[in-house]
Amino acid sequence: MFYWIKTSRFIKWIFRNQVWSIPNQDNKIYLTFDDGPTPEVTQWVLAELQRQKIKATFFCIGKNIEQNPEVFDKIIQEGHTIGNHTFNHLNGWKTTTLDYINDTKECEYQIRTNPLLKGSSQLFRPPYGKITKQQSKKLRKLGYKIIMWDVLTADFDASISPEKCFENATQKVRVGSIIVFHDSKKAFSNIQYVLPKAIAFYKNKGFIFDSIS
Repeated sequence: MFYWIKTSRFIKWIFRNQVWSIPNQDNKIYLTFDDGPTPEVTQWVLAELQRQKIKATFFCIGKNIEQNPEVFDKIIQEGHTIGNHTFNHLNGWKTTTLDYINDTKECEYQIRTNPLLKGSSQLFRPPYGKITKQQSKKLRKLGYKIIMWDVLTADFDASISPEKCFENATQKVRVGSIIVFHDSKKAFSNIQYVLPKAIAFYKNKGFIFDSIS
């Protein structure tokens, strides 16, 4: 699986209309979780966030919302922000713009029709970080803010050690960083080790946690 773990300035310039970090004067950083809701995994993440009194942003896959409505409800009830991660976790580089937009709208329907929410989410993250300029333009025209990242933990990668995952999560964090974790089964082993330790690291550095709006 390929993600942009190291993103060049050139790529960020090409996709400059997407959000890579959120500069602020309040020492805030932003924890985000992709690919849920997933039974057990998302529930473990929610329990850890609640224990630490942290609000985060969950970029949810539409079919997972459909299959796990109670877990999705719990994310909302605990005060976290919801983002759209397409319905079928599509790779934008291998998908036509029309199919990509329609799949995103299908996920939006799952979000918008939840009675605990007031309307649809205006946040979107492309699966794998792969999106074309045309797809990005269409989504932004529909009112979406496309949220990328500047810190990717790679917790989904079973070939890296938990210690390396922790290094990824902490080495380049700065004020305004958007940090990507995954509440998925394949990330569970790494995230169980890394998330509590990373949160302790961030707190020790004086960072404040916030969700993306």
